[in-house]
Amino acid sequence: MKTSLLTTLLALAAGFTPRALADYPIASHRYLADPSPLVTKDRVYIYCSNDDESPVGGSYNIPNVICVSSSDMKNWTDHGSVFRAADATTWAKKTWAPAAIERDGKFFLYFGNGGANIGVATAPTPVGPFTDPLGKPLLTHGTPGVQPARNMWLFDPGAFMDDDGQAYLYFGGNGDDNVRVAKLKRDMISLDGEVIKMNATNFFEAAWGFKRNGRYYFTYSTTPRAQMRIDYLTSDHPVNGFTYGGVVAAQPPLNFNDNNHSAQFEFKGRWYHVFHNRIVAKQAGIPTGFRRNLGIEELGFNDDGSIKRVVYTTNGVAQIGHLDPYARVEGETFSTQSGVETDPCSEGGMTLTDLNNGDWVLVSGVNFGDKGAKKFKARVASAGEGGVIELRLGGPDGKLVGTCKVENTGGWQSWKPATCDVSGATGVQDLCLKFTGGEQPLLNLDYWQFE
Repeated sequence: MKTSLLTTLLALAAGFTPRALADYPIASHRYLADPSPLVTKDRVYIYCSNDDESPVGGSYNIPNVICVSSSDMKNWTDHGSVFRAADATTWAKKTWAPAAIERDGKFFLYFGNGGANIGVATAPTPVGPFTDPLGKPLLTHGTPGVQPARNMWLFDPGAFMDDDGQAYLYFGGNGDDNVRVAKLKRDMISLDGEVIKMNATNFFEAAWGFKRNGRYYFTYSTTPRAQMRIDYLTSDHPVNGFTYGGVVAAQPPLNFNDNNHSAQFEFKGRWYHVFHNRIVAKQAGIPTGFRRNLGIEELGFNDDGSIKRVVYTTNGVAQIGHLDPYARVEGETFSTQSGVETDPCSEGGMTLTDLNNGDWVLVSGVNFGDKGAKKFKARVASAGEGGVIELRLGGPDGKLVGTCKVENTGGWQSWKPATCDVSGATGVQDLCLKFTGGEQPLLNLDYWQFE
């Protein structure tokens, strides 16, 4: 269970309204870093280093990979831990800066075991369960082509598949000549030839490759002397001929000139830049060095293919479509929140948990239609006195359209339905689920749906 993050207090301290924190940060209820995307037809999945377990006072402890996803770029679903190295392998303890890719209906997750080697895990779905197919690292310092290298960090894998079906894995760190790229065989868990050497000016970490309009892009974090910004190279070939293109993005706000990591991707016809900074830890009043959080911005290109420098905002990503409230919606799906936590659910997936009086989640762009909703139902559990789910439009103090009472169900994982009538929920609205009751934890919420 994670530390509660009171988004309302963060918003007041930062001078923003709660609504303005929707994209910066996203998934503000937990500490995540080193994001990389996997795009499917209907969703984008972001795989992250998990800073929730890092000591507040200092040092990284990143033993597992967290995944969040979205279908509309506003509301994000927390899928929890999808891979824990110590449980799933016999050789790895860390899962730094993961990256995932799909081939032939199978999903492949690459991760750094610290800076020592890189492993791969496989799964039948984007959210696991991921298992170790090799029983050993995929890449080590002894892999042909990795050496010679001076003080090389062997981590930060970036997976890329070209239009012809050839897959590559970019990786490396700590030196201009320490960029490496490996061609992968069709099975995605073995190498096709020796590792290939690349060069990038001021290369530090966060290797990432993508392609747009026939042009290949390689983005990376620069060294401290180069401001630890995100720079990029371009080429007409995926592994050679790269030349310097310029700056993708400066250091993110409230990242305190600390490590920087980003990735770029296209989803539903728009391009995005996902990154981490440290605003949540800053506003929570804890040391910012080892507790990071996610942010996302739209990415633009000039007519000549060069990248427009990212301008950081607090609410700069437009929602793509609207959320359907008449289909099942997971409780852990929201755009912003105050005080909530998530835990694994005994019935699968995750659940909102440790919900106290006044906590809330906001779901953006919910389309209730012209006729509107008449009933609300939820899957809930409580080992305490229960509480109330207030259904409000626009925010935690918005128009009340329904009040759903939750009784004691006999346990925090003893799930039962709860229902209530709804009146006044029509059109496209931001929906706030506000939890009220006594002073003890009230209830857990698995999912909800309107009728």
